[in-house]
Amino acid sequence: MNAPRISVILPHYNDLQGLALCLDSIDRQTIDRGAYEIIVGDNASPCGLAAVEAVVGGRARVVTITEKGAGPARNGAAAEARGEVLAFIDSDCVAEPGWLAAGAAMVQPGTFIGGHMFVLQPEGKLTGSAAVELALAFDNESYVRNSQFTVTANLFVMRADFERIGGFRTGVSEDIEWCNRAVRLGMKIDYCGAASVGHPPRPDWGALLKKTRRIQRELFLLSLEQPRGRLRWVARSAMQPVFIPADYARILRTPGTRGARGRAMGALIALRLWRGGAGLLQAVGVPI
Repeated sequence: MNAPRISVILPHYNDLQGLALCLDSIDRQTIDRGAYEIIVGDNASPCGLAAVEAVVGGRARVVTITEKGAGPARNGAAAEARGEVLAFIDSDCVAEPGWLAAGAAMVQPGTFIGGHMFVLQPEGKLTGSAAVELALAFDNESYVRNSQFTVTANLFVMRADFERIGGFRTGVSEDIEWCNRAVRLGMKIDYCGAASVGHPPRPDWGALLKKTRRIQRELFLLSLEQPRGRLRWVARSAMQPVFIPADYARILRTPGTRGARGRAMGALIALRLWRGGAGLLQAVGVPI
């Protein structure tokens, strides 16, 4: 049987509902089903392999990855890929029907692609934390065009290029680090607005803080690898409150936040102050 042109790489850890929705969205892609395969890199989920395979239902190959972390799960799944194009998405995301066709048409040797990201509108009463994410999270076009990186929830790269660049690292911000490494090795990055993926918002302050703490730790370790990284980290941390007015203006301009803007302001202030204080503690060696 001929190998598919595209391999969809999907890391998963103990989120069967999200995995089902993600796979459903990939089933609805506009390109022929024979053009792509799906590989689920399951990170030894506590729910068990049988439960994961029951949700997959033959739609994908499941590879068990025992090394903890989304990076190793992606790497392990990618190592099993047969396609010439790797399309990365996260298991809690939902792809728009034209996602694969658009991204695969644009990627080429020497150029990797970041697609459009949006935050899914949650059901029920909107929390302040969810409103903050609706307005501020996943500005992937800006990441690609201004900072030369894409989130790993929407990344297209030729398999040969991925093998040349190497896999994702653990412990640091893997999307930024991988993209930085790719660019240093001569790769170009481009943006594809038609390759669109939705990500659910964090529903409450606890979930938002958990995400922020993880990202804060990873970014700090990555910053220490850069020239004058600790000094830049201190400056970044001290500047956090300065961004509150511009952030709140974006919240006000986001239609989906109506009815929760007061709660969003409280969450935003708490978030920026937490980032600033935690960052200064990290800079002097206090773990967060």
